[in-house]
Amino acid sequence: MTESGAVAYTLPSWQPFEWIVALRFLREGRIQTAFIISGIALGVAVIVFMSALLVGVQANFMQRVLTGQAHIQLLPAKEVVRPQQGKNAGTAATVLYDAIVQAPLQRLKSIDQWQSIAQQISRMPEVLVVSPAATGAGLILRGDTSRAISVIGIKPELYFQIVPLADKIISGSLRLTGADMLIGSELATDLGVSTGDQLHVTAASGTATILRVTGIFDLGNKGANARTTFVALRTAQSLLGLVGGVSVLDVTVQDIYAAETIALRIRAATGTDAQSWIATNAQFFVAVGAQQSSNTVIRLFVALSVALGIASVLVVSVVQKSREIGILRAMGISRGQILRLFLLQGGVLGLGGAVLGAVLGALGLLLWQQLQRNADGTPLFPLSFDPVLFISALGLSMLTGLVSAFIPALRAARLDPVVAIRG
Repeated sequence: MTESGAVAYTLPSWQPFEWIVALRFLREGRIQTAFIISGIALGVAVIVFMSALLVGVQANFMQRVLTGQAHIQLLPAKEVVRPQQGKNAGTAATVLYDAIVQAPLQRLKSIDQWQSIAQQISRMPEVLVVSPAATGAGLILRGDTSRAISVIGIKPELYFQIVPLADKIISGSLRLTGADMLIGSELATDLGVSTGDQLHVTAASGTATILRVTGIFDLGNKGANARTTFVALRTAQSLLGLVGGVSVLDVTVQDIYAAETIALRIRAATGTDAQSWIATNAQFFVAVGAQQSSNTVIRLFVALSVALGIASVLVVSVVQKSREIGILRAMGISRGQILRLFLLQGGVLGLGGAVLGAVLGALGLLLWQQLQRNADGTPLFPLSFDPVLFISALGLSMLTGLVSAFIPALRAARLDPVVAIRG
């Protein structure tokens, strides 16, 4: 620094003038620099922590739901009510009786021509697996104990591609012949049975059979474990009175988020009641939408506070350094160089705070994962440290720094050298 206050450097050939002066200004106001970097770091840490947590919640839900059900289920078309018709006394005219008619009871029935529908759907490029199933209610009797169950008849070689039941078996095997049965862990406990035991199963139609327990599974849901059972498809068809028929076609698709669109196409093409996992879990998507909206609002206000912080520091810096800026302008430094000088300060502040904030956010996630545990000591759900999240946080913070520095930089570039030096 010369007596007049100008910066007298012999500039290295590899380091531009704007970088040298920008870093010099930041070092001279190190307390302000430290405060603004700390503020940016806290803001970025909040964004990283909340975004990773929301992504983890969604991924955990997807894993739990989509490993326990098909992406699309095709059900028989529902029976509809029709107004009763009759004839007026003494006339031949047919009229509709003006009466209140209740909706008919939806009885268990098969999907019409399900084999051709399954082949038609399998030919769709978006579809991966189509698995037929026969489902219905039943009753298990063991001594003086009885339990209502849901009987699901499947083709193991197809259904296990949709639901990886092998990962959920806690005892026995996945063998499903005509006389075999897989039951949930809660149901096994209630009945006091283990693999190899035989159970008397009765359907609502009165048909009964004896089945052997070959495997016990845990679906991760107490209610499902207490009522769900799996048998071979032919066994369920005989038991439920659906000989040769199926009540459900389970479908998986390549793009899980396109399931609703594909379901609508299937419904239009086949006339079946096609229900996607998106429609059946609509409440979850409402909750996720609310969370994402809240997260977006929080990000917006955090970014706004960061921008105001950077802008306020640089405005103060312009006022404090107005004499130096005037001398630099008198020495021949262009307005463009002054503009870039302050933009560089904003970018450096944003980048420094973003790097520190990303580290703090990652540490916060690790700490949260260690403190928040299930009753058995396992994590609530796995958290993925997506590099894209951290890179986007760095980019957003740098962009915020540059945008918030623009007005102070423009003000500094427009300073009249004479007025600045006199001031």
